[in-house]
Amino acid sequence: MSAHEVTIAGRKIGREHEPYIICELSGNHNGSLDRALLLIDAAAETGCDAIKIQTYTADTITMKCDRPEFFLHGGLWDGYSLYDLYQEAHTPWDWHPALFERAAKRGVTLFSSPFDDTAVDLLDDLKAPAFKIASFELVDLPLIAYAAAKGKPLIMSTGMANHAEIEAAVKTAREHGTGEIVLLHCVSEYPSRIEDANVRTVPDLADKFGCVSGLSDHTFGTAASVASVALGGSVIEKHFTLARADGGPDSGFSLEPSEFTALVKDCKDAWRAVGRVHYDTLGSERASKSVRRSLYVTADVRKGEAFTKDNVRSIRPGLGLPPGRLWDVLGKPAARDLERGEPLSDDMVG
Repeated sequence: MSAHEVTIAGRKIGREHEPYIICELSGNHNGSLDRALLLIDAAAETGCDAIKIQTYTADTITMKCDRPEFFLHGGLWDGYSLYDLYQEAHTPWDWHPALFERAAKRGVTLFSSPFDDTAVDLLDDLKAPAFKIASFELVDLPLIAYAAAKGKPLIMSTGMANHAEIEAAVKTAREHGTGEIVLLHCVSEYPSRIEDANVRTVPDLADKFGCVSGLSDHTFGTAASVASVALGGSVIEKHFTLARADGGPDSGFSLEPSEFTALVKDCKDAWRAVGRVHYDTLGSERASKSVRRSLYVTADVRKGEAFTKDNVRSIRPGLGLPPGRLWDVLGKPAARDLERGEPLSDDMVG
């Protein structure tokens, strides 16, 4: 298989295939399993290709500590301690079987972001078809190595990472796994500004690292995602909620169901619109060719009379000689009597 193509749950992903749209649920379940199941149902209705959750506990991702560096300042989560934020936002591990079962019932792929080795093991036991490495974990090379060793594709976000850090992550994944890698360009700001999206990075990731690439999009709206697909991005990840008004850790920059449905359609339409390079007449254009300009007799002309701009013109429809032949025709004699309204052809020119 080419490095520019991966397969997740039987779905081929790469530039030659429709973009793969991932619906990120994150912590928008607001601590309710029933809401998490409703999120899966609503996500499946959008037409997305996959649903992603996150697998951690507060204790596997941080520790409870009163030192200043364990508290967030500014942004959506200003004043939170890391421990309290992750305690509020985490998806309990005992929910996971029910979530995987619901996704399978709805016919949509579900996988997750593990944040430590025990999460990798849990997801592997549940037969998750891929792992997502979050931007903040891209520098955790032992985690990448452990996840890669399970023999599944890795999708890795690159937010905050420089070229050397991305290179190290890719090298680690290839040394320990199958080599099926997707790199997602990402701006780790929540929400991020459209001016910072820089989606030209998406195709550059594919070219520089020889892999499938895409965008993990934290901007408002869908423009950055659609632009990414137009530039060659193969994977889009976007946060999802039932309603922003319901609140939740990531609700402020998440799409509601109707918006996510539009995202899926627009991204797949953008991929179809990119198409291929061609300069030939498409079958769908053939009927229109008859309405193009061509040379027509615009006044009665006697046999032997010269063609002039008064008796031959370029007009619609397109059944006569091409307009570029006008220079060849002017001054030549008519080969027979011609009536106004006849399309001009070579056998009419003496």
